[in-house]
Amino acid sequence: MPLSLNRVDLNLFIVFEAIYAKRNLTRAAEILCLTQPAVSNALARMRAAFNDPLFVSTPGGMVPTPVAENMFGRVAEALQLLNSSIQEGNRFAPATAEKTFRVSMSDLAETLILPAVGEILQSQAPGVRIESYYTSREDVSRQLASGLLDLAVDAPLLNDPQLRLAPMLEETYVCMLREDHPLADRPLTLESYLSLGHIHVSSRRQGMGHVDVALNKLGQRRNIKMRVQHYLVAPQIVLASDLALSAPLRLARGYPAKILDLPFTLPPLALHLYWHRSADLDQANQWLRAKLLSVVGASPDMAA
Repeated sequence: MPLSLNRVDLNLFIVFEAIYAKRNLTRAAEILCLTQPAVSNALARMRAAFNDPLFVSTPGGMVPTPVAENMFGRVAEALQLLNSSIQEGNRFAPATAEKTFRVSMSDLAETLILPAVGEILQSQAPGVRIESYYTSREDVSRQLASGLLDLAVDAPLLNDPQLRLAPMLEETYVCMLREDHPLADRPLTLESYLSLGHIHVSSRRQGMGHVDVALNKLGQRRNIKMRVQHYLVAPQIVLASDLALSAPLRLARGYPAKILDLPFTLPPLALHLYWHRSADLDQANQWLRAKLLSVVGASPDMAA
């Protein structure tokens, strides 16, 4: 007998989404406020209903089967639509709202965006909270679809057709030196740039960055003296040493440093704002999108 909707407990789809997002029964139980045995029982019922294991236990977590992978996109969208329908009658009023938004962004994006957003929350939405953390690009689409994330700020490299986006900013890269650096008052040539010791910011243990890729095309290589994980510490190192940092202009302007044009062509930093299409008409999501875009001078009308 073909499976029909009236023979399936719709609550099971909520459990399905949580397991898919967390890949772990205990963590799924935590976000659902259920016991782990209750989640295991729900999974057993789903397996019987769909005649498929749905998730296979491995050392790396619960891996979805092809059937589960095929189901997830539509299940997540349907749950988001149901949630939006429930909330539709409640207009979002920032001044009185009590809500937590979860946004994925890097520490650089946090530095460029969140200080101004903090001022907005204090004056316009005192009950609204933002939790910011970095989510790998492999997981962003899934977490936006499941509702674990509300928004994501990232480079224009996410191509999921279920996502909507708006360009946020394009920022020129410059070279930062301390104000009394021996080269601070001279024109920065390629030769003098390459003579400097440089700070490279990357969360990876090895590999070239975009600056190195651009120099490599010129047949050149810079002298990287320090590799750090986060942009926030790099300007402090510049101010205390003779090292140079190639950084977005918007970041460099926040420090008492000498700012020089780079002597070679480097693509600008580009950041986009992403959200799942099921949240397109959600008033709370719309409000935060507008605020994030406004603090960097972007327009919500550019959404695609």
